Amino acid sequence: MNVYKDKVVVITGAGGVLCSMMAKEYAKLGAKVAVLDLNLAAAQKVADEIVAEGGVAKAYAVNCLEKESMEKAKSSINAELGLTDILINGAGGNNPKGTTSHDYFSEADMKDPDVKSFFDLDGNGVDFVFKLNFLATFLTTQVFAKDMVGRGGNIINVSSMNAFRPLTRIPAYSGAKASVSNFTEWLAVHFAKEGIRVNAIAPGFFVTKQNYGLLFDENGAPTERSKKILASTPMGRFGEPEEILGTLTWLTDDTKAGFVTGIVVPIDGGFSAYSGV
Repeated sequence: MNVYKDKVVVITGAGGVLCSMMAKEYAKLGAKVAVLDLNLAAAQKVADEIVAEGGVAKAYAVNCLEKESMEKAKSSINAELGLTDILINGAGGNNPKGTTSHDYFSEADMKDPDVKSFFDLDGNGVDFVFKLNFLATFLTTQVFAKDMVGRGGNIINVSSMNAFRPLTRIPAYSGAKASVSNFTEWLAVHFAKEGIRVNAIAPGFFVTKQNYGLLFDENGAPTERSKKILASTPMGRFGEPEEILGTLTWLTDDTKAGFVTGIVVPIDGGFSAYSGV
């Protein structure tokens, strides 16, 4: 039995490296995929690739911080594809205004105009990071989970290794992803009686367009931060996007994971289990 045949899967941030891979996988499994992204051109490219391979997908431009934008997309999705069965909250990200220059604070940082210390972080930038990760997940779920009421369904949030072990320099992103993990647990309990399961994946380190500049220099060589990441990852490498898919499709398969809700699954090459010793 194909549990995904004709299911409607809504994925936000689906124009990116990881979420586009998710969209293509669900399409291969027979689902109808709504490819949502702030960048319509990126979403359309993914949808076109799916259709070219014989799948069913449509692209929609949405701003996950604007409920009206998502309500409009939902109306179109319901008319063109059907009611939402699976929601993947993939939209998120960081902002330089919530990032320090150095791992450790030094008093000298306060005297150097080229260094951004904790005391220089922009409150609006930090607020934006929380909105982009937590509030976007919250609002998107409010809109699309309504389709699941009385029918059941699955919600997958995208947390991060930062939620388990906060990384240096990025306090806003670490805190925001921790809130996504907490919200996943809260929502799983809240929706449990409705047959709506809520889980999250917590990717470790995967190379994407967003983080490429942090992981590699202009010559394509690993940066010092990249070397630290790999040294703390027992498997000694970055993850491949395809390596997320098995965990994801297991979590949303009611025949295989029907009693699983409220968990956050690390997909991290052992990063979260390693103490460094």
